[in-house]
Amino acid sequence: MSNRKLKRILSLLAVLCVTCIASVAFAQDAGDKAAKAPEYFKWLAIATGFGISFAAIGGAIAQGKTAATALDGIARNPNAADKLFTPMILGLALIESLVIYALIISFLLLGKLP
Repeated sequence: MSNRKLKRILSLLAVLCVTCIASVAFAQDAGDKAAKAPEYFKWLAIATGFGISFAAIGGAIAQGKTAATALDGIARNPNAADKLFTPMILGLALIESLVIYALIISFLLLGKLP
């Protein structure tokens, strides 16, 4: 799959998610807050699922590109393997920390569910 096609798919999913969430967030209802609570919890559960899945997809793509680029650089210049290894591991650790951060946020949001 090309990079351009992947960007189109991800932007379409983002627009779709924002549209779905915005329509619920700005809906006018005259009911009391107790009646709205189950709807809120339903969307909170959906948001945590989408959040961690997008983070995992983004992290996997970024880690794959990082490793592929580092291996390509090592293949072109085998003597640079020592110089490429440390920045690659640092980049992979930072990418993984963002995915773990999304996981922690999703656990915090799931803790708000009844």
